[in-house]
Amino acid sequence: MPITPTPNIWMNGEMVPWDQAQIHVLSHTLHYGTGVFEGIRAYETADGPAIFRLREHIERLFNSARILNMPMPYSIPEVIQACKDVVADTGLSSCYLRPIAYFGYGEMGLSIEHCKTDVAIAAWPWGAYLGDDAATKGVRMKISSWKRHDHNIMPPASKTTGNYANSTLAKMEALAAGYDEAIMLNSAGLVSECSGENIFAGLGDVVYTPPTSAGALKGITQDTVAALADDLGINIAVGEMTRSDLYIADEIFVVGTAAEVSAVNSVDDRAIPCPGPATKAIAEAYAEVVRGKNPKYRSWNELAS
Repeated sequence: MPITPTPNIWMNGEMVPWDQAQIHVLSHTLHYGTGVFEGIRAYETADGPAIFRLREHIERLFNSARILNMPMPYSIPEVIQACKDVVADTGLSSCYLRPIAYFGYGEMGLSIEHCKTDVAIAAWPWGAYLGDDAATKGVRMKISSWKRHDHNIMPPASKTTGNYANSTLAKMEALAAGYDEAIMLNSAGLVSECSGENIFAGLGDVVYTPPTSAGALKGITQDTVAALADDLGINIAVGEMTRSDLYIADEIFVVGTAAEVSAVNSVDDRAIPCPGPATKAIAEAYAEVVRGKNPKYRSWNELAS
């Protein structure tokens, strides 16, 4: 989706005009993929724009940096406040945020010894990643020929920029073949996740989602959905799945900050009932909680300054 510019981007503690938020062409991360990032959404609520599960996202950003052995020049509270400042600066009632930490200009070569960590946060208006009607009409999925990263090759627990070359290849393959999204298997042939979302599949009276050991990112939206499903009496279990499980599933949905809750209507041209009852109930509950309409989870909505 094209990006609609907003007035400023936060860079290393300062608001910089959107078109002046630039990096050096020899920045380490541009060449070697050594950055970490997050995707976060702010939603319109009765009290003003609120960022959903902001602390959890920033804590994961810092954990990604630890996995990459990247020193962070700001504290978690400082980055949280910067995210709030960015949302307030846009003047938007809802938006998508992209915090990123990356090794900047300083040394060329694989070593990061003389590269300092830069941090930036941008925000812009962005609709549902898989389409505004994905929750009801569903999306067409393809099992990718590209395998998901192994934990000892590129750690999938870290949202590292370089990791997403793997996801980009899978996404491009799916789109070129006429599908909406790719489902990735791990080296053992088990379901891992999509190119940018966690996946859930209903089989009988249980809705399964793959474990992190399968290469899936531990998703914050995935965790949100599990909590809401428990409230709704929907049985969620973490368990291994094969591609054949997807073909015979009673329903499938995928979740992520960008995609929110999106139904799946087919996998490799095998029709999937869409939207299933669990998908519909969870999508409706999610739409309420992110907008501050569920008092039980009001603490997940942090108002922008």
